[in-house]
Amino acid sequence: MSLTLHYHPLSSFCWKVLIPLYENGTPFKTVLVNLGDPASRAPFVALWPMGKFPVLQDQARGETVPESSAIIDYLDCYYAGAVHFTPADSELARRTRLWDRFLDLHIHLPMQKITGDRNRPADQRDPLGVAQARQQISDAYRIFERELATRDFAAGDAFSLADCAAAPALYYGNKVVPFGAAESRIAAYLARLEARPSFARVLEEAAPYFHLFPSE
Repeated sequence: MSLTLHYHPLSSFCWKVLIPLYENGTPFKTVLVNLGDPASRAPFVALWPMGKFPVLQDQARGETVPESSAIIDYLDCYYAGAVHFTPADSELARRTRLWDRFLDLHIHLPMQKITGDRNRPADQRDPLGVAQARQQISDAYRIFERELATRDFAAGDAFSLADCAAAPALYYGNKVVPFGAAESRIAAYLARLEARPSFARVLEEAAPYFHLFPSE
């Protein structure tokens, strides 16, 4: 088997890559990395010195590919399946990449700021930074809610890279900044994503690790 994904089942950015792999039934194997275990962390950091999930290795092509969006582009290019995650049409591709970036930068990353702060000792927490992250997520919800009035998926009429970004961002985002009455379209959209077999499988595999998710 040519492809190996270095990942953790609880990692939201790993979910973003698992979804397209499952969407197309792409054969791959996994290496579960525990960053808290030096014996597990050391070979991973040697592979990708930034030490960030996920990383895809392609033995057949001699490539090591980090960063979730780049991995999905790589799969589209060299391991294409029935679902193509960035449209060939240049305008649709531009829109897809816009919403991929929007969801990662304005929901996914501030969500990680909040959850990461929960893991800090009480005297090292950053309440101002957390408040700013919550506001950023709330602002992003408002914008994305408006966008979903005109389409069923994150960037258009078909499942794409942007939806791969949306699923983990919104699932975990709802844990730290819960949807309210003003986010009814987002809530319905996330429910559709959770019912999709690829994301349902990701959630099922992550379930044994959910107790590790930091609470308030």
